Amino acid sequence: MAGGKVRKQKRGGTGGGGHQHYQGGVPFEKSKGQHILKNPMLVETIVQKSGIKPTDVVLEIGPGTGNLTKKLLEAAKSVVAVEIDPRMVLELQRRFQGTAHSTRLKVINGDVLRCDLPYFDICVANIPYQISSPLTFKLLSHRPAFRCAVIMFQREFAMRLVANPGDNLYCRLSVNTQLLARVHHLLKVGRNNFRPPPKVDSSVVRIEPRKPPPSVSFKEWDGLVRICFNRKNKTLGSLFRQKTIITHLEKNYKTFQALQASLKGSVDGNKESEDDISVLACATEDQGMELDGEKDDEDMDLEDGDAGGCCDGSSFKEKLLDVLQQGDFMDKRASKLTQVDFLYLLSLFHQAGIHFSG
Repeated sequence: MAGGKVRKQKRGGTGGGGHQHYQGGVPFEKSKGQHILKNPMLVETIVQKSGIKPTDVVLEIGPGTGNLTKKLLEAAKSVVAVEIDPRMVLELQRRFQGTAHSTRLKVINGDVLRCDLPYFDICVANIPYQISSPLTFKLLSHRPAFRCAVIMFQREFAMRLVANPGDNLYCRLSVNTQLLARVHHLLKVGRNNFRPPPKVDSSVVRIEPRKPPPSVSFKEWDGLVRICFNRKNKTLGSLFRQKTIITHLEKNYKTFQALQASLKGSVDGNKESEDDISVLACATEDQGMELDGEKDDEDMDLEDGDAGGCCDGSSFKEKLLDVLQQGDFMDKRASKLTQVDFLYLLSLFHQAGIHFSG
């Protein structure tokens, strides 16, 4: 089930603005993102592009009344369907009860963001759009890693996922997702393919987790990327002259210097964990919006001798700028940097004893 923007459901009569849509006698709740994919050719295309093998276990999220579920059961060894709405769970069970597919379908009634997911080879989902970001990173943190996920997203979100350096939509979401996975746009889906039609168009995206995953502390990565995308079209040399950034990083620097012996193992080559990856799920909050048109902070540049209470701020400022010069990043912009560039920059900062979490 896909969903457009979350809207409050009107109570009362079924006429006018309170009109409800039904399938199999079950009223849809837009507040839960319930928009059923009604085009059978589109359902068939999604299953084909998923590359499902007869030995695969498929995870489906938000199966609704089972239009996509039926095709998945025909192609896969088994399907695990996670559905939050008990009415839809009952409808799904009734649809397949007594059929040849019934023993190969497991239905979990629960919130996919809160429940533990079982083993699966492929995820195929037409999801409520309001859970797009947290669900993407929950899937990418799942172990063992799955082969691929083919998911229907709101089109704007999907285009941010697949955006390349230099694209207008390239943002933290793009960088964070592509750090963990290869992402490909498969097809655009018009809103009229759903019942009821949502307010926005959709896109189907293929996500393939990188194996092995990158060996990086995601809290450190997120701290660096947040700074760089605060004003993604400003040069990094300009960004790292901001007083607030220098003050924050200098405090981190002194903390890590004091605790270097006990904390070194947890920040250098730190293995990822589910909790660690989850910090990247907030990457949609800035939506990659360029802020250059706004008035800069009053403390944009830290003058020599003005460290906001930290000792020798000017020397630490030079330390930051030396790192950027060493990697030839002074005049580069986040909007043009790849995941490899950010990983290299993070390693240079770590070599200089500069950290971003804490």
